[in-house]
Amino acid sequence: MRSSLSLYQSNNGGDHVIDPVSGFCYPASWISACTSVEAREAVKVGLAVLTADGTIRKRGFTTGTTAAAASKAAVLSIKSQITGTVTIMTPVGIRVSVEAQGVNGHGISQKYSGDYPGDVTAGITFHASATPVANGIEITCGEGIGIWKRKNPRYQIGSPAISPPALSEIQNAITEAITEVGIPGAHVIISAENGKAIATHTLNAKIGVEEGISVLGSTGFVEPWDDHLEETVMERVSSAQKVVLTTGRIGLMHARLLFPTHEVILVGSRLGHALPIAKGEVIICGLPALILKYINPKFLDDSGYDSIEEMIGTDEFDHRSDESLSHFCEQHPGVHIVLLSREGSIIKEAP
Repeated sequence: MRSSLSLYQSNNGGDHVIDPVSGFCYPASWISACTSVEAREAVKVGLAVLTADGTIRKRGFTTGTTAAAASKAAVLSIKSQITGTVTIMTPVGIRVSVEAQGVNGHGISQKYSGDYPGDVTAGITFHASATPVANGIEITCGEGIGIWKRKNPRYQIGSPAISPPALSEIQNAITEAITEVGIPGAHVIISAENGKAIATHTLNAKIGVEEGISVLGSTGFVEPWDDHLEETVMERVSSAQKVVLTTGRIGLMHARLLFPTHEVILVGSRLGHALPIAKGEVIICGLPALILKYINPKFLDDSGYDSIEEMIGTDEFDHRSDESLSHFCEQHPGVHIVLLSREGSIIKEAP
C-alpha cells in the first residue's frame, strides 16, 4: 500500500497534493479552496478527484475490482461469514475497502461507480463461488461474463473478456484470501448478474465480445467524469504551454515517460473539446483506436474490419493510418500525433 504521507510534498515552502492514481499535482489554489477535511482525505488516498473550485468527485470501482471483491469474499467465507467489506489491492498499488458479503463459499459484490453518472455497469452484481483445491488458483467465468468471439491481437477466440490488469487483481485477491483461510488453493467461478443484458448497452458487440460484460480496469478505479470535472480538465488544457492530450490510462502512463517536460492530461473521448483550446506545443498521444476514429471518423469504412485493433499490423492499417495522419496534420499544423502500442512502443507518429 502506498504511504499516505508521500502524497504531500513540499514545494517552495508550501504543501501540494499529488493524486496517487493519476500522478497529477493539484494546484495550491484548488487545495486551499477545499475546506472539508474529509474531502481532502479522500483526495489524498485516491478515492476522489479534486476540482478547481475545491469540490470533489468520488471515484468508483471497476468491474475488475468488484469481481475481485466478490472472489475474495467467497474464499474467505469458506472459513467464516463475511459482512461489510473486503480489502483489495488495486493495479496501481492502492489498497481499498470494497463492500462485499460471503457465506459458505459464495461471495457477492455490487459495483460502485462513484460520481460517474454515465457508467452503464453501475450497480451490477458479481457473484463468486469458491471451493478448496489441492494447490493453486483456478478461475472459471460463468454466466454474464463476456467471451471473445472474433480474432483479436491480444485475446484468443473463446477466452473470457477479462483484461490482464483485472485478472491479476482478481488473482491477487484470491491469493490473499487462501492465505488467510489457510487452504492450499481454490477454484473460483465468477459470474455477473444480468451481464448479458447490460452488455447490450456497451461497445462489446462491436469489438467482438458476446454473452456478457467485460471485466476491466487498468487502475481499479472508475474516473468520475461529469460536466463539472470536464470544465476542470479543460482549464488545465487551456492554461498549459506544452501539453500532451491522452485518451486513456495506458497513454497517460507512457506519455509521462516520453514527454517529461510537458503537461500530460487525460481527456479520453473529449479530444474534440480539448484540441481547439490547447496552446503552444500540442501532442496527441495514446492507443490508436480513439485517436484515429477522432481524426478520421470513416477510418473503418469498407475496410473489412470491425475494429481498429484487429487491423493493426496489416498493410491496410499502414495505408489508412498514414493517409489519415497526413491529412489531419495538414489541417492542424503544429499538432504532433504519436500512436502507441499497449507496451509503450511508438507505432506511428506524424508529422
